[in-house]
Amino acid sequence: MLRKLSLMLLPIFINAVVFSLTLLRKLPRILLLSLLGSMLLSIALVLMMRWVNVPYSALMLERQIDAYFAGQDYSAKRIWQPWHTLPDHLKMAVIAAEDQQFSSHYGFDFAAIRAALSYNQQGSSIRGASTLSQQVAKNTFLWSSRSWPRKILEAWFTAWIELLWSKERILEVYLNSAEWGPGVFGAQAAAQYHFNTGAAYLSNQQAYLLAATLPSPLKRSASQPSAVTEQRARWIRRQVQQLGGSNYLLALKPSYPDWLLTLSSQVKGTLKL
Repeated sequence: MLRKLSLMLLPIFINAVVFSLTLLRKLPRILLLSLLGSMLLSIALVLMMRWVNVPYSALMLERQIDAYFAGQDYSAKRIWQPWHTLPDHLKMAVIAAEDQQFSSHYGFDFAAIRAALSYNQQGSSIRGASTLSQQVAKNTFLWSSRSWPRKILEAWFTAWIELLWSKERILEVYLNSAEWGPGVFGAQAAAQYHFNTGAAYLSNQQAYLLAATLPSPLKRSASQPSAVTEQRARWIRRQVQQLGGSNYLLALKPSYPDWLLTLSSQVKGTLKL
């Protein structure tokens, strides 16, 4: 009986071994194809978002999930504002506060990165060196906690964002995705939450205060600023003046070949149908 059972199970065992060996031989190819597929999908997603305003960002989803597991009520608010309705002084305030080399770098400010690394090695606190492009990559596609895997993916998305989007588009997405309070995302929601007005009607001082709360909007308040936040707002105002005010934004205007402008118009027309 045992011998008969062994004879029955032996072909099954042999087939299982052969299948496992075949799978092991194909595993590198499967992994490679999966990696290439993921890379192509991420590039396609970045390209799509050159024109399409995605209603929810990864950061908003992360906050929603954290609140769910903490048993808290949470509602994220974001009202998308196109580039031409966002005030120049808010654009400049954010650039002055977060990334003064925005118009000239290609996604990474290596001088700031070296300075941050040196500071972090000497001090007890941690200083970041993320450009606006990197922050857009993180807020839109990734999670917020610090880790090397996230930094690697952030660099990947940043490179493609810089390649496929204009600087104006990067700043537009940033201003519509930045967190400015609990459940408050984007300039319009921030203006309503902090100052009971629309983003287009923010005063210069209000714009400076909003920028001064970055990158810690859950610890700082633009509507009830501390002495430190007000001091930073004054510093931002001086930096905006040194950068040339809204004239700085002229350097962000895209310059594309005619064939790409034609393709862009066709894509926009198709998406509106």
